[in-house]
Amino acid sequence: MINVLIRYGFGDVIQGTGLDKVVLDGRRKLRLAKPDLKLSRLPRSVRIRNAMEELGPTFIKLGQILATRPDLIPREWANEFTKLQDDVTAVPGEQIIAIIHDELGEIADEFFEFIDPEPLAAASLAQVHCARLNDGTEVVLKVLRPGIRKILDADLEIMELLAQLINKHTNNIGFDPLDTVEQFRREVTRETDYTLEGRSTDRMRADFENDPNITFPLIYWEATTKNVLCIEQVKGVLLSKSKPSDFTLEERERIVRNGTHAVFRQCLELGFFHADPHPGNIFVLRDEAGIAGKLCFIDCGMTGSIEPAAAEQLADIVQGTVSADLDKVIDVMIAMTYSDPMISSDRAFRSDVWEFISHFQNSNFKTLKMGLLLSEFFEKLQRNKLHCPADIVFLIKAITTIEGVGEALCPEFDVVAEATPSIERLVRRRYSYRAIRSRFQNTMLAYMEMSETLPRETKMLLTAIRRQKITLNLEHRGLQDVTRSVEHASRNISRALIFAALLMSSSMLMLAYKVGDNHQILLAIGAGLGYAAACVLALWTITMGKKR
Repeated sequence: MINVLIRYGFGDVIQGTGLDKVVLDGRRKLRLAKPDLKLSRLPRSVRIRNAMEELGPTFIKLGQILATRPDLIPREWANEFTKLQDDVTAVPGEQIIAIIHDELGEIADEFFEFIDPEPLAAASLAQVHCARLNDGTEVVLKVLRPGIRKILDADLEIMELLAQLINKHTNNIGFDPLDTVEQFRREVTRETDYTLEGRSTDRMRADFENDPNITFPLIYWEATTKNVLCIEQVKGVLLSKSKPSDFTLEERERIVRNGTHAVFRQCLELGFFHADPHPGNIFVLRDEAGIAGKLCFIDCGMTGSIEPAAAEQLADIVQGTVSADLDKVIDVMIAMTYSDPMISSDRAFRSDVWEFISHFQNSNFKTLKMGLLLSEFFEKLQRNKLHCPADIVFLIKAITTIEGVGEALCPEFDVVAEATPSIERLVRRRYSYRAIRSRFQNTMLAYMEMSETLPRETKMLLTAIRRQKITLNLEHRGLQDVTRSVEHASRNISRALIFAALLMSSSMLMLAYKVGDNHQILLAIGAGLGYAAACVLALWTITMGKKR
């Protein structure tokens, strides 16, 4: 790893994290590479992507996940990581078939008529093979690569160590390395448990059971485990492998309409959504008449869920922006990010939020571009260093991705008009007469419950005060910095006093040596040692001061 980082021009990172000592001491033994001047001239984000591709499957998957999390890393890095390629060597088919038999046992022989040893695709974590059931049904098997969990565990330990070193030796790099590694650990744990992906797929399939235009693959649970996923083989064409010219204008409009409807319904109404609906995860199906338009979403390992309270906050953002209500939008920002309410009085912050609102000043629900609004909202949170929750980041990613698909496939189609009903229903659920009445009833019920418990709780409080059981804990923020400064100053004063004492005592000994009758040599030695100790103390103090 150190070799790769040096070659791609990250020697400063190694030096900054304290690994330079290992490099300098072990250069001959390890034969470390020299920086490649040609690679060093590339932009930093490009060099990071290239280094990840060379470091192998775990780092490729890290980059792919971070590409969907611009809240954790700088946006230009996230954009560059979308180019990461899963160009890995396939595991021999016989080895994959052996894994399937180990996982399923006797069921494998009873359930499958044929498993194709040639892989359909080979990715960093999994390998995909076609198969046929005994009843003739064609399916796809997604199998976790052998030994990948051990590789992930080892690489995660390295990542965590590097993150700790970066946190210790650097400041203000724009993101939290430890938090980034932890988020990656959680996501990759989910993606390597295929029972979770199977349940997510089943849930989405049930959500669109009555929709003739949207579907999800069927999961065969008899042949699904944590390491093997057996799903229906989709008879269609991947949108990523199609060109706009492959479809008529009417078909392109149907595809965009159905995709937009599905994603907006999931995000704004159902609260459980496919977090990465890019063209490589969407199959286009044709009906009996040969007309394309029905969509099948695959690869449901990366999903997002948004709770009712967060959905209400989204409604407040839309309503507050369209109505130019600055205070409402600021209140949502503070509530959503759990930030200090005092920021609402900051003039620079208020000006920044008002600039965001002004971009949509003349909009209404029928002309509002939801993806653009959420993207700019997220940028304002980042600019003011407010942490956006992961579920909102995934939602923004899903909406902007499907809007991008629509613009690329059929620019003539009005995506905004198609998304308007979902936006209106979201706001209506928050601000309709029924919603307001329900909130009023819940508030009154809460006050009634509080009035019932208030006398008892008041009595308990007074009893505690009378028995002197109440304690008050105060936290003084920033006191540690003051304490460190005082301790540093006191240490310097102590050293200065010791330095002065050494000089004075050594001078007195030297004077006694010169004026004495016998010129005792012990006095001169003592004076010399005192002067030497004073010099050492002075040099050490100066050196420590520079390090600080």
